[in-house]
Amino acid sequence: MIRLSGVTKVLPSGGRPLIILHPLDLFIPQGQFVAIMGPSGSGKSTLLGLIAGLDTPTEGEIDVNGARLGRMNEDQLARFRGSNVGFVFQTFQLIPTLTALENVMIPLEIMGRDGAGDRANELLDIIGLTERASHYPAQLSGGEQQRVAVARAFACRPKILLADEPTGNLDTATGANIIGLLRAIHSEQGTTMVLVTHDPEIATAAQRTIQLRDGSVVEDSLPATGGDGGNSSGGVEP
Repeated sequence: MIRLSGVTKVLPSGGRPLIILHPLDLFIPQGQFVAIMGPSGSGKSTLLGLIAGLDTPTEGEIDVNGARLGRMNEDQLARFRGSNVGFVFQTFQLIPTLTALENVMIPLEIMGRDGAGDRANELLDIIGLTERASHYPAQLSGGEQQRVAVARAFACRPKILLADEPTGNLDTATGANIIGLLRAIHSEQGTTMVLVTHDPEIATAAQRTIQLRDGSVVEDSLPATGGDGGNSSGGVEP
């Protein structure tokens, strides 16, 4: 489902190269729930952005759901993301002038899907916010806004969901509810899920944990507890 081959990311910094990611080979099979962990500056968010096609590697190839991202232009990448990838941001990124229902409808309308309203209402019902459909983001709590963001990410039934610190701006209890929601959707729909987090407790929800440090993978293993089912090979391609 997701394959990185010899991927690096290097940026200029004061006349010398700054290595964000060292050469990386990574395979994530279809349906696996992966947590990426590491300290600040370890390359977690950069890796997620590369998988989403929001950034380009300095070297190497990235294949996602059978498509080679490096061969696509910006328009092709946008269409690919719309059909294949959902993204959940730490800061929610809801459109403040749109209601919860309208925010969930946005990706469906951009993709020209029929029944956008029905699908959005279905998702709001799943996340328990039907009664808040007409409310604007400023009228919702942080947890409610993140639940709307999760619903929006799943609006087009993506094969892959990427989440960058989705609980980082939430209290512990609310964050646990968001992770529970992601686990439930993963279990029911078999979505391939890649979650960036700094919280070991959050990572136990995943089937596999990848530890990054200074732009390199230092550990790649299944957690002792947490997610059930999925590929038990730790990402080794069959």
